[in-house]
Amino acid sequence: MGYKKKTIALVVITVALAFLYIFYDLTGNIDYILPKRIIKVVAIILTGGAIAFSTTIFMTITNNRILTPSVLGLDSLYMLIQTVIIFVFGSRSLVMMHGEINYLLSIVIMVLFSLLLYQFLFRGEGNNVYFLLLIGIILGTFFSSFTSFMQVLIDPNEFMIAQDRMFASINNVNTDLVYLSIGLVFLVTLYFIRFYKYLDVMQLGRDQAINLGVPYDRVVKHLLIIVAVLISVSTALIGPITFLGLLVVNVAYEFMKTYRHFYLIIGSVCISIIALIGGQFIVEKIFTFHTTISVIINFVGGIYFIYLLLKENKSW
Repeated sequence: MGYKKKTIALVVITVALAFLYIFYDLTGNIDYILPKRIIKVVAIILTGGAIAFSTTIFMTITNNRILTPSVLGLDSLYMLIQTVIIFVFGSRSLVMMHGEINYLLSIVIMVLFSLLLYQFLFRGEGNNVYFLLLIGIILGTFFSSFTSFMQVLIDPNEFMIAQDRMFASINNVNTDLVYLSIGLVFLVTLYFIRFYKYLDVMQLGRDQAINLGVPYDRVVKHLLIIVAVLISVSTALIGPITFLGLLVVNVAYEFMKTYRHFYLIIGSVCISIIALIGGQFIVEKIFTFHTTISVIINFVGGIYFIYLLLKENKSW
């Protein structure tokens, strides 16, 4: 089966699974249950799509299939923002009670952080993407440590609220946040179209791309901003899911057997949505909400990450 037929098959499976989740065992107060399930599926599509989309771009930029945008420290920064808000204003403050304000504030801070990071990187000569990753890892570790320190100091009840923010949850998605996310993802996708033509060439590496006429540094800067916005949207909407991007993009590479980004992006987005809807279905119907979807994704993703490391080690 060619990659075009595989893409069509993935799209069909994704749509079928979404309809199955929405209409499976639909009994009781349908006027209440049906809109809630539709909102959940839309939130899953936005989150899965944003994570897969951004991770595919990030792996192309770094030319590495193990690195994901989480190494930039954006997930850790999100947790730090939530903890600082609770520490300074309390869990009953205006920012925490109104999800839209919290959501937009988190996105703005995370994007500003990314812009400052990239501005610092591209200001000097000789800096490259790997220098950016090193700075991201250091800052991510600092954010995590500072978050833990502040959580020790706050009230135990508010500590529990901060802990809830550390785990992805699709069950309490705010409808207004979903609508805001649709607008943001749509704008980012429009912005991405002008840089799409460079991705296949950039996968050859920095030197080859520059020799073939790609304005490499400028394109990387814009693509990294797109990655930051998408990760901010997915993290603020549902919560951090560490290994999802690593898992779905590598599965997409193995399944699609192509390096054409048009099909890779569609394939990874569909696989991501299938994984999230399937995971949420398992959480609700098998585990009856005794665990969260992030636990299942991180468990499977962690095993797959170890497999990738062992596989690469054998190739040496």
